Amino acid sequence: MLTFAVAVFFLLITPGPGVLSIAGVGSGFGVRAGAHYMAGLFVGTNLVALAVVSGLAAIVLADPQIRTVLLYASAAYLLYLAARIAFAGSKVAFITRAKAPGFLGGLALQAINPKAYAVNTALFTGFAFLPPHQLATEVVLKFVIVNAIWVPIHCLWLAAGIYLHRLDLPRRTQFIINVGMALCMLTVVALAAWAQSGG
Repeated sequence: MLTFAVAVFFLLITPGPGVLSIAGVGSGFGVRAGAHYMAGLFVGTNLVALAVVSGLAAIVLADPQIRTVLLYASAAYLLYLAARIAFAGSKVAFITRAKAPGFLGGLALQAINPKAYAVNTALFTGFAFLPPHQLATEVVLKFVIVNAIWVPIHCLWLAAGIYLHRLDLPRRTQFIINVGMALCMLTVVALAAWAQSGG
C-alpha cells in the first residue's frame, strides 16, 4: 500500500495539464475561479478513474483513432486555456472580459486529458496490495488514497498561483508569469503529441 501511495504522489506531483492549468488559473484569475476550476478537475479525474475501473476506458482507448481524437481535443483545449491564462487581465480588446475557466472547464479538461487516463490506468490496474478476492476493497482503498493525495497536491499548485495573483505585481511582470505558465502547458501539449507520434 505504501508503494502505491508513493507512486500516486510522484505521478500526480509531476507537471501535467491539470496542475499547470490550475496554477495558471489561480495566477490569472484568483482564488474563486481557481477553486471552481479545481472542483471540476476533481470530479473529472474521479470520473476518468471510474471509467478505467469499469473497463470503459480500455474499450474506448483501444481504438487508435479515438486516442488521436482525444489527443487533438486535449491539445486544442490546452491551447485555448493557455491563451486565456497568458492574456488574463490584458487590455487586448477581444479578450479583456474573458471569463475564467470554471467547474465545467476543469471537468472538460480531465475528460480529454491523456495524462488522466494514463495515470489512472497505471494506478488502478497495477500496484496490487490485497489478495485477488478482495479486489473491490482494494479499488475503494485506492480511490481513498488517490484522492487523499490528489487534493493537497492540487491545493498547493492552486495556492502557488493565487499567491502570485495576490502579490499585485506590475501588469508587465504578471503578464510574463502568465505567459510562462501558458508556455509550460504548451510544452506538455508538444510532448504528448511527440509521444503519440512515436517520437
